[in-house]
Amino acid sequence: MGNGDIRVRGLAARAGGWSARHRWAAVGIWVLFVVLAMGLGSAAGRVDVKDSDQLGGETHTAAKIIEDAGIEEPAGETVLIQAKDGTTRATDAEFRAAVTAVMAAVEKTGEVTGVASPYDTKTISEDGRSALVQFDMRGESDTAGERVEPVLEAVEGVQEEHETLRIEEIGGASMMKTFDDAFGDDFKKAEYSAVPVALGILLVAFGALVAALVPVALAITAIIATMGLMALVSHFQPMSETANSVMLLVGLAVGVDYCLFYLRREREERAAGRDARTALSIAAATSGRAIVVSGVTVCVAMAGMLFTGIAEFEAMGLASLMVVAVAMVGSVTVLPALLSLLGERVEKGRVPFLRRRRGNGGSQNSRFWTAVLDRVLAKPLLAAAVATGALLAVAAPALGMKTQNLTLDQEFGDSLPIVQTYNRVNAAFPGGSDPAEVVVKADDINAPEVRAALADFRERAVSSGASRGPVDITVHDERNVALVYVPLMGGSDLDEAGRSLETLRDEVRPATLGGVEGVEAPITGQVAGSKDFNDQLVGSVLPVFVFVVIFAFVLMLLSFRSLTVALTSIVLNLLSVGAAYGILVAVFQHGWGASLVGAEGVGAIITWLPLFLFVILFGLSMDYHVFVVSRIREARLRGRSTEDAIRHGVVTTAGVVTSAAVIMVAVFAIFGTLSMQSMKQMGVGLAAAVLIDATIIRGVLLPAVMSLLGERNWYLPKWMHRLPDLTHDEAPEAIAEVNAPDERGGRGERVGV
Repeated sequence: MGNGDIRVRGLAARAGGWSARHRWAAVGIWVLFVVLAMGLGSAAGRVDVKDSDQLGGETHTAAKIIEDAGIEEPAGETVLIQAKDGTTRATDAEFRAAVTAVMAAVEKTGEVTGVASPYDTKTISEDGRSALVQFDMRGESDTAGERVEPVLEAVEGVQEEHETLRIEEIGGASMMKTFDDAFGDDFKKAEYSAVPVALGILLVAFGALVAALVPVALAITAIIATMGLMALVSHFQPMSETANSVMLLVGLAVGVDYCLFYLRREREERAAGRDARTALSIAAATSGRAIVVSGVTVCVAMAGMLFTGIAEFEAMGLASLMVVAVAMVGSVTVLPALLSLLGERVEKGRVPFLRRRRGNGGSQNSRFWTAVLDRVLAKPLLAAAVATGALLAVAAPALGMKTQNLTLDQEFGDSLPIVQTYNRVNAAFPGGSDPAEVVVKADDINAPEVRAALADFRERAVSSGASRGPVDITVHDERNVALVYVPLMGGSDLDEAGRSLETLRDEVRPATLGGVEGVEAPITGQVAGSKDFNDQLVGSVLPVFVFVVIFAFVLMLLSFRSLTVALTSIVLNLLSVGAAYGILVAVFQHGWGASLVGAEGVGAIITWLPLFLFVILFGLSMDYHVFVVSRIREARLRGRSTEDAIRHGVVTTAGVVTSAAVIMVAVFAIFGTLSMQSMKQMGVGLAAAVLIDATIIRGVLLPAVMSLLGERNWYLPKWMHRLPDLTHDEAPEAIAEVNAPDERGGRGERVGV
């Protein structure tokens, strides 16, 4: 077959070839796309998820009633006044003087309204040693944290005058300010430090500044473009700050990884003696294809979040999907153009002591992984058994996983004074800091039967044992809505508080408000929100799991034309996710080794994390899997035996997989250093899973299993031969022939430049 007859089929190869031939156009189009996306996004503005859309169940119904009624709930604040000794009581003169001083001081600031005395609201503890002065912040609750400083200072001033008493403030506004001060910069530093960390690792991996900058530049531009697209899409699917942070993490991880895969293959082919044109063409047809397969698989996994029905998850899923798609497109289009433009200049800025040896065909084989692989392939059954047993042992604690929304003291420990205040309020007034809120809507809220039902509800909430009281009722006459605040027995003990909530929902409400026709009375609040979130999440686990697993299986089947490869891919990924779950439960639920990561055992995993980790990890782990298996399959198609192909594929990809994994682990580990337990759990979970995936799974279990299967790795039943063929295999030799001069001094039909 002559050069003129050779046709290279792959989408990635064709895209890379066009970009390299029209390099300035490709770069210009990419820059225009990034600028337009960001500009249009800034002009359109971002729409964030509303509170009423956050959850389903009663929590959603309650938020919707409040929103439709136009009720703006102010940020409520509470000042705890408590005797430090065992003798002073709320009835004593000094205590009363302190209460009066607090009320006068906060009113004087002009920032509060509705200041209520504990002697009027009966908010005095059973032992008589504690009392609560309650009031609301003026203005919108979302910005109350910005205006609470004068109030906090006023309370501190009263504390200085009454040393025998403990006088502390807590509430929505004060917690907002405390967390912003303590952790606002923390998050920014974590996000900003991720880029230099990735750049430093790439510099070590490539030994050249320009080569290290290219992947980071592509990842950053992909993130910038996605931020603009998120703003545009938010008018159809609202976004959030959480979705933005997740998008940044995922975008940096996959953006750098994809460029790393591509760039490493191009450099390897050049080191093997290929000319620049051929090396780039081979990289486009091989690593480029692996990037497309991996990118589509990750996008499918991220799309699984859309099946949860939870607005926050839908936002995270869509944002992650978009950044992966943008990074994938950039890697197979503008990256070849940049490499073609840079040529040998990609080696500029070399660091002398990081200079790598160039030889052996540029394979950059890893001595460590070569030694490991020799032992694995010598006894594959033993290696597979040991690795599987180890992973199952690590995953075992996940069988006892307990999920819940973390309370304030679980989330922050005792690192903040306000957490100690929270604990003291809950101890003296169980449930007082996070009461259940019953949102009562009626045709006429002042109708006698409605008023009687409200009074009956208040009485039974206490007599049933669900609350110690006091139960406060705020009636909005013109909107026919009443808000009932019920401190739940159990306080910060979510298990006991959950039982109190069940009593309210299943016993007290049906016997009182439930008997009045036309009355709606959904119950919301922190405990109710946690329960509704858990219920909704449990209901969405199976659909998400089935969707992600089935579509990932189908994509792998079509991309590799092997039933065996598709099945083993799914099983190995599930093992990796299971091991990550086990580590999370061991460290954060049981506290085993928690101090090593600056954490503590809080007795539970935050509710949203298991499903989030499953989707993210199942997608990201496909990066390595597709890349390694693609290289093994390529070697097999070039005539190597299966075992030799496994050895070649694993060893030649060891360097790039290790570099990519180190970057991901480092970036995720940064978030594991934050003070919030939920962020620690996310960071440690992701970092541990990637580490396991890049070492035990790809370095031991994958080659061992493939060695045991032998030729059965490439098994495809005859009836499946009719399936679409998405392999588009391109042998490097064929590509080199395409790029070689023909007898007339020209070139054949080219895939690359």
